Amino acid sequence: MAELEEQLGTALNELRKGKERKFNQTLDLIINLQKFDVKKTPLNMFISVPYKVKEKKICAFLEIKNSNVDTITKSEFKKYSDKKEVKKLANRYDFFIAQASLMPLVATTFGRALGPSGKMPSPQLGILMNVDDRAIKELKERINTSVKIRTKEASIKISIGKQSMKNEELIENITTVYKGIMKVLVKGKENIKNLEIKFTMTKPQKINIR
Repeated sequence: MAELEEQLGTALNELRKGKERKFNQTLDLIINLQKFDVKKTPLNMFISVPYKVKEKKICAFLEIKNSNVDTITKSEFKKYSDKKEVKKLANRYDFFIAQASLMPLVATTFGRALGPSGKMPSPQLGILMNVDDRAIKELKERINTSVKIRTKEASIKISIGKQSMKNEELIENITTVYKGIMKVLVKGKENIKNLEIKFTMTKPQKINIR
């Protein structure tokens, strides 16, 4: 792992030599897989990272309004019978959570738009059994310090941090995700061809796994 951390440090220093941009660029991590059948063993999981990647825009489907989160109540579901409205909603938020009792209705009302985009409230991270201020705040914190891994092809691309973060913080986030994915890959390191990291406006820096 020390060798990987050293390579990541070198790659980040190279990325930081790029042209200065007027916004805080996102650091993307690309994990290129090999000898791995995405259809046979798809990955769909969340990994908690030590440092917050970004403040995610979260929407909740609840029985009653809650001041800690943007809320759509059961009585408002009928507004979203129009497919265009549901698509707009899906694009407006990064993450959706729901009260457990409402999940069947959430699935039928919003599933067509949220399902394909991977934003349906998930039992892994997104279903509330008890709805109170503390539970919502805790769930929001967990969401903001988690990254979602969902394989559609033999290359996993995820946002892992911001340019303004320290190299040490970015490296720790990357290695945490790397370890988490290694645990679920059938052949572990053999399934990873290489890693790449890039800022929004830069070319990728390749990291070989030995």
